[in-house]
Amino acid sequence: MKTIAVINQKGGVGKTTTAVNFGAALARMGRRVLLLDMDPQANLSLHLDLRPELEAKNMTNLLVDGAALGELVRPTGTERLWAVPADTSLNGVEQVLANRIGRETILREALEPLIAARSYDFVVIDCPPALGVLSANALVAAQEVIIPVQPEYFALQGMAKLMEVIELVRRRLNPVLRVARILPCIVDQRTRLTAEVLAEIRGHFGPLVAQSMIRANVKLAEAPSFGHTIFQHAPESNGAQDYLAFAAEYLGVDAAMPQTPAQAGAEEHAAEA
Repeated sequence: MKTIAVINQKGGVGKTTTAVNFGAALARMGRRVLLLDMDPQANLSLHLDLRPELEAKNMTNLLVDGAALGELVRPTGTERLWAVPADTSLNGVEQVLANRIGRETILREALEPLIAARSYDFVVIDCPPALGVLSANALVAAQEVIIPVQPEYFALQGMAKLMEVIELVRRRLNPVLRVARILPCIVDQRTRLTAEVLAEIRGHFGPLVAQSMIRANVKLAEAPSFGHTIFQHAPESNGAQDYLAFAAEYLGVDAAMPQTPAQAGAEEHAAEA
């Protein structure tokens, strides 16, 4: 089971859109995927139509009360895709955990039973747009990081700080953590600025930058209002094609030939052998 944190402290760069639709693309390609909403805005939960319910447990119960992660998992409208929702109560978690010993390792410890049981192939964590206790939990629990970035003037502003934080977590708390991909999102290839910024990003980060790009697409913006992934809302859209291409690039498979669960399982077994 691989755990991936989707993070960027800059808002509006396609972070939640990427967490939802990258996860859905992996599920479409035969993987069992669990999405974790670690953002107090709960945009991932709303994107999947997992509305807050009275007395329903969510991510706050795990972080504050020690609820078992498996008890919080809810199905989505997509086969092989599950989620643990959040609500605005996550806003108070940073203060509650401020003086708690081991606060950065709560999520990692909660994931251990799922790892032992091989319950999922991937866990994808949607991080908040801030580098606090919630993001620290995600980075300590993750093996890999995906950083969505929008090719605009301020794209590189803050990236140096984020890289420093990731390296600090790697050295002190999670030695296996690495940046898997930097993913250009909301890309408008018609502008010269986009080309210039993409060239600058690739110049700074080289092979870490994904070859796939997520084009600006109105269907991606519409999908959350229906509580759907892009594959439910507009499966033929550029947004669906782009996230499927990125998932295929990440897995190293052909995007035109999504794998069945049996093929995915055989591949995973061969890799472990």
